[in-house]
Parts: sequence; structure tokens; C-alpha cells
Amino acid sequence: MLDNPLAVRRAAMDLLARREHGRIELARKLRQRGAGEALIEEALDRLAEQGLLSEARYLESFIRSKAMAGYGPLRIREELAQRGLPRADIEVALSSSGFDWAERLRQVWERKFAELPGDARERARQGRFLAYRGYPQDMIGRLLSGR
Repeated sequence: MLDNPLAVRRAAMDLLARREHGRIELARKLRQRGAGEALIEEALDRLAEQGLLSEARYLESFIRSKAMAGYGPLRIREELAQRGLPRADIEVALSSSGFDWAERLRQVWERKFAELPGDARERARQGRFLAYRGYPQDMIGRLLSGR
């Protein structure tokens, strides 16, 4: 039970020491540990003022980790939206991430398949896999047609 400001701050710092968190995610985890709403808001405001809690850093970290794991912009965008982050912030972070999504798509495809589909069934299978990973259909089409 987190019933004082120091305990809430310590719990938040422990979570932030492991990895970056978004404000909503961090608040949810603190709530699960039994912290009161007022204590959570106060602690998160102070952490944000001190630069220890940063939505921008969280977005950057999340996008980088998902992209390196082979996921595309559509899937990353959706996962961030489900975590309660504003769409506008997500769009800015994705566009400034510096990833060449067509190149990431090619790398994921090469690692999984390495050869262009020989028939429509195989083309559909590869396309479904890449779409599930979160890449746009137009990009997938260009890749699988050899362009």
C-alpha cells in the first residue's frame, strides 16, 4: 500500500529505472500498487518537472524498440494509441524517428522469406505476415512485386 508521497515517488522511480514509461501507464501501475489518485498526480507532476518522466523519451524509446523488433509504423501507431497517448504526439514521434520504413520492411521480409513469392498463394501469405507486422499495403505491394 502506497499511502505517502515518498512511497509513491519511490515506486515510480523504481519503475522508471527499469525502462521509460508514459504518464498514463505509470499512473496505472502505481494505482495497482495501491496509491491514491491525488498522490499519483502529485508525484508524476514532480517527476515531469524534474525531467525524470518524459512522454517524448517514452515515445522515442517505444518506437525504437518496436522498430528494431521488426514492427512497422501502423502497428506501432496502434499500440501507442491503445496506451492512451495523443495521436498528434504519436505522429510527430513516428515522423521524427529517423527510420526508413521501406528499408525496415525489406529487412524483416529478408529475414523471414528471402525470396519473392512464386505464386498468388505465397504472395498472399507473405503479404499477410508483413501486414500483421504493421507495414502499409502499398509498401508491401512494391516489395513483393520486386520494385
